[in-house]
Amino acid sequence: MSAEQITSSIESIENEAEKTLDKARSRANDIILKAKEEADKVLSSEVPLDDVKGECEQILVKARKKADKDIEASKKKASEIRTGASKKMGKITERIVNIVTGAKQV
Repeated sequence: MSAEQITSSIESIENEAEKTLDKARSRANDIILKAKEEADKVLSSEVPLDDVKGECEQILVKARKKADKDIEASKKKASEIRTGASKKMGKITERIVNIVTGAKQV
């Protein structure tokens, strides 16, 4: 495997990790947006204001917790992908060194 292929492979893995984080951020934003929309609906209805404020706050707290959980899960997955890439890189480097030094046959 050439250095260009290795670099390309690592870039591909990093891109995949970044896409995963972007998706998580997007989902988190969607959840928060839906929570705000629902809160707006509640606010526009004829319900006592104190009840609405409490329910709105609960919805937002719940949405933020879910968004944070999704982001953390995506960060963990991205970290695992990067760790896997690092391990692969080490194996590839070792293989190249062995080939160059003649320690192993291809």
